[in-house]
Amino acid sequence: MSAPLAKLAETAATLEPSKISCRDTAARALGIVRDGVITGEGPTTKGRVHFSRELDAADVAWCERILTASAVVDQPVSRAEAEALFEIDGAATERSDSGRFEDLIAKAVVHHAASASGLPVPPRTVALAPETAIESWAPTQAAKVDVEVLNWIATQMRGSRRHNRTLAALIATIVGVAAPLAQLPNMFDVGM
Repeated sequence: MSAPLAKLAETAATLEPSKISCRDTAARALGIVRDGVITGEGPTTKGRVHFSRELDAADVAWCERILTASAVVDQPVSRAEAEALFEIDGAATERSDSGRFEDLIAKAVVHHAASASGLPVPPRTVALAPETAIESWAPTQAAKVDVEVLNWIATQMRGSRRHNRTLAALIATIVGVAAPLAQLPNMFDVGM
């Protein structure tokens, strides 16, 4: 096997849920999905046009499989995993995933925020499932969420080219306000 093919086979193996051993390997596998979105090459792209920057349903399925691998399913989403999801979100300029990634990133980020604040979270298979309403498990008051975590989310959202309405609405729920985030300039510099 040639060196490029061996590298591709090794990269593809890294994506397999059975090869995910911890949250760090999950974050690295999400990085491979991000690279595929950017370049249109690699084990996650299947004939995509080079440098298309498209995020499709198959990419979201990879992300879901990685985030719910058996080695990490009972652990909270890590900051590294959440950052990898923000990177995927930022890399994709075209979307053909019917909004599924927006839902997934919102749930994963809130899962991280809640757990990093010492709050209980359900297993990933429940929390990240499309059919699970985030309101059924997400914290509803800012007093319960660590301010540093909220600032981290705000920084990530400020750096995003896209505005994730689902995440913005969930953060508004977490900070316990009914007003749009655009009215919270000190905490979140994002427009609706």
